[in-house]
Amino acid sequence: MAPPIFARLGRWLRNVSVPGITFISFCCMLMFIFILYQPTPGPGIIQRLGWQSWDTIDIQEGPSTPTNTSGGVTTGSPQPPPENFGVDWWNVTAEQVIDQASLPLDVWAPLMPHDTGLSEIVITRCFVNPRLGSDICDPKSTSEQDAIRGKWVRVDRNLNYEGGYFSGYLNIFYRRTRRQDINLITDIKLYPESESPSPSDGWKKVPLSLRKGIMGAPALYLWYQLGKTSGDMTAAERSNIVTELDVLYGDDIPWYGFEKLEPATMIHRGDVESTWLTMRRGVKQPPRAPPLHFSRDGRFKILQIADLHYSTSAGTCRDTPASLSCPGSDNLTTNSLIATVLSIEKPDLVVFTGDQLNGQGTSWDPKSVLAKFSRAVADAGIPWAVVFGNHDEETGYVPKAEQVRLMQALPYSLVEAGPKDIHGVGNYVLKVKSADPSKTHLLTLYFLDSGSYSKGVYNFWGILTPTAYDWIRQSQIDWFLQESASIQPIERPFTPDNGKDFGHIWERQSEDQLPPQTTKLAKPNAMMFFHMPLPETYGKADKGTNNRVLDIGITGQEIKGDASDSDGFFDKGILKAMESDHVSSSTQEVKVIGNGHCHLTENCRRVKGVWFCFGGGGSYSGYGKLGFDRRFRIYDISDFGETIRTYKRTEHDGFQDSILDDVVLVGKGART
Repeated sequence: MAPPIFARLGRWLRNVSVPGITFISFCCMLMFIFILYQPTPGPGIIQRLGWQSWDTIDIQEGPSTPTNTSGGVTTGSPQPPPENFGVDWWNVTAEQVIDQASLPLDVWAPLMPHDTGLSEIVITRCFVNPRLGSDICDPKSTSEQDAIRGKWVRVDRNLNYEGGYFSGYLNIFYRRTRRQDINLITDIKLYPESESPSPSDGWKKVPLSLRKGIMGAPALYLWYQLGKTSGDMTAAERSNIVTELDVLYGDDIPWYGFEKLEPATMIHRGDVESTWLTMRRGVKQPPRAPPLHFSRDGRFKILQIADLHYSTSAGTCRDTPASLSCPGSDNLTTNSLIATVLSIEKPDLVVFTGDQLNGQGTSWDPKSVLAKFSRAVADAGIPWAVVFGNHDEETGYVPKAEQVRLMQALPYSLVEAGPKDIHGVGNYVLKVKSADPSKTHLLTLYFLDSGSYSKGVYNFWGILTPTAYDWIRQSQIDWFLQESASIQPIERPFTPDNGKDFGHIWERQSEDQLPPQTTKLAKPNAMMFFHMPLPETYGKADKGTNNRVLDIGITGQEIKGDASDSDGFFDKGILKAMESDHVSSSTQEVKVIGNGHCHLTENCRRVKGVWFCFGGGGSYSGYGKLGFDRRFRIYDISDFGETIRTYKRTEHDGFQDSILDDVVLVGKGART
């Protein structure tokens, strides 16, 4: 007979195990029925490939040639073989292959290099702003239609923007698909109500007018042509299909790679700007800027363009004589001015020193303005860089980080956003290297964001009002010192390697190319660009030989443009970054600082060994003064970065014989 304690334990186990086993079994059954058995969207289904992810693979015979196919985009020139010593190092560009399968199909992002075609277009009108996240006015669709033709994508640009609120939100939607059995859109036309394409084969009309909601405006309809399926198209046909839609405000040029569709959907009347539908065919990757480099004889030229102040509208020329021909657009006239000075000077780099946008309500669509401000420079095939001014983020709700992303998609842009953990956007460094195979770093170019406005105070009406200009902050000072410390010293003056990969290793040097007897180990000379001047810019100028004040040019025609506050960038940054770490070094790395902001100030002043130079106003869109010609500053760097010369070229007599204040700032023959 079992002891009483074991009998009680057995009875307890029977009492507990039976309901426990029953409960566990019931839970397992529920888990199987409601979780395991159900086809829930788990990881397997999420990762499963569908029709929208299918790509095609073209098998080509013969030599491999980069082509645009639906499976990927190849841009740039092919890499030459290593034995090709006849190609300069800065002209060698590696292939850039874009994985089309990684690009989203249901997001409107016109900068994406999609070669995926559109399958359907509709237009909707709504009185609820679609940016608020509401989809009540979106075109109707089903899961089956989305799987076959693609999900609806909204072009986030209101065609009725200039028509006012009561005209409603008029938006274009399209479907995009990678399926190989769906007919793709090959062309788009705009016609009034009484007209249609001829012949009409393959053309479809969108029922809603592109001018719906605009009182008195004649109807205008969008027609799109459906061509072959992607599977039936040749590579050449696929490269010409419609791949993106966009909207342009104003009568200037569209975004790079896009073309305007005639006529305008909104007609320009009074203060109402035109609105244009634009489209892109295939993939239009902008040409990229080559790495910055000196010429073989050691020269590098920078053109500074200050304070363009472009607007969405055509604008009118400001503070100009009546004799000036300014036919309806200050932007176009200024672009013509820039094109002229570019053709004369032929710079290696153009630096825009802030206030590309006017702000003050005139740049209400920054994207339309950014499309045109660098066009003259890009047309000349010249690399360009940018710093931001105080007006560039005032209107249009496009933050600087987004503006950088837009500018990086323009031809020959070298713009960078810079680190995210320091103050401002657009703090970056560009290095100019030698033309010989050593690619030696010979000149450093620093770009900083001097900000817009410091924090304001709440006025009587409760509106945050800017009280003062912003300034370069401590985090930027720390970043600059860190960047400066990372630059390796070189033997200066630099002597190029004329051997060119040992091809001419025994080539004799001429006497004027022989290295000098006196050399030093130091960082390359540096220049710096930012928009608003430092307080020290207006400080007491250094005095040179014969007690001559080192201040060249015109100043004092307007109030000071520096911030009322400062984190001490000049003393804690510029004067601390030396060109050599040797204890006896007394020469700063940064020799010249270029500013904009003050249109009527264009002098160069040396303070504590550092030159501060203004660009002067170079645009008809910004304020000026009668008798004060628009002008541009040029920095002509020679002797492989050792000599920095500057002068201004004005518009006087069509830029002929218009050089002012030609002076050497640094190097042989410098003003001392």
